[in-house]
Amino acid sequence: MFSFIFVFLFIAIAIFLFNVITSIWAYKDAKQRGKSSEFALIVLIGTLIFPVLGLIVYLVIRND
Repeated sequence: MFSFIFVFLFIAIAIFLFNVITSIWAYKDAKQRGKSSEFALIVLIGTLIFPVLGLIVYLVIRND
């Protein structure tokens, strides 16, 4: 039982950290591409609330 809780907690923390890291990356990427601070903040909030979907949407709409 204890090992199950430990594994679950480890996976939850890993997913949370991945979410935070990708959100910060998307924010910094938007700023480096010359986007406005408001747009970068929307990207940050969007990727925090909807991690996978927000990141996919950002990658599709950013200008390469």
